[in-house]
Amino acid sequence: MFTTPAFAQAASTSSSPLDPLGGLLIPMLLMLAIFYFLLIRPQSQRAKELRERVNSVRRGDTVVTSGGMVGKVTKASDTSDEIEVELAENLKVRIVKSTLMEVRAKGEPVKDAT
Repeated sequence: MFTTPAFAQAASTSSSPLDPLGGLLIPMLLMLAIFYFLLIRPQSQRAKELRERVNSVRRGDTVVTSGGMVGKVTKASDTSDEIEVELAENLKVRIVKSTLMEVRAKGEPVKDAT
């Protein structure tokens, strides 16, 4: 009736060197390159810059912690992984350097929220 016999067709072989794996290799490599240059590389550069700023924090710098507290550094040591931060008048806390989210230099203006 409506059924027709199915005939197997011979598989065609791709002999083009620019078309390996059915043409998927080049688009995948292109996507990886785009992800690397638009996402991965800028993020790693920002992380490297933050690590450098955290390691070079000094007395008088304004810092922002991961908890959202903003304070001024009163004691900083290159040999220790802790710094002393003054959050308010007569309120000093010790903070581990790795919890810092931002380090602002002494004369650096506060970023505008807009």
